[in-house]
Amino acid sequence: MSRIAVTSEGPTLKDMVDPRFGRAGGFVLVDPETMEHEYVDNGQSQTMAHGAGIQAAQVIADSGAKIVLTGYVGPKAFEALRAAGIKIVQNLDNMSVQEAVEKYKSGSVDYASQSNK
Repeated sequence: MSRIAVTSEGPTLKDMVDPRFGRAGGFVLVDPETMEHEYVDNGQSQTMAHGAGIQAAQVIADSGAKIVLTGYVGPKAFEALRAAGIKIVQNLDNMSVQEAVEKYKSGSVDYASQSNK
């Protein structure tokens, strides 16, 4: 199973999913089989006037993750993620990173075919 990137308000599995993809506080990179994880800060994208989503998509592509779990992805970031071959699951806000990964593992999520913003 591929590594998953989850937009997060903090560095742990207990932190809440950040609903914003491009301006997320960071990304928790999770191995869904072992639940081993690491945190990648996204602070640089938070301060950008434009292009935060595209920058965040590059961070995810560089991390090697093949799936993103998040709340909302704008159209430019969506296209950048798809171009990098990364699958997107949206509308996973209001839950912890661990809950989002468990929901993904249970098969009760749908991959997005377009941005929801």
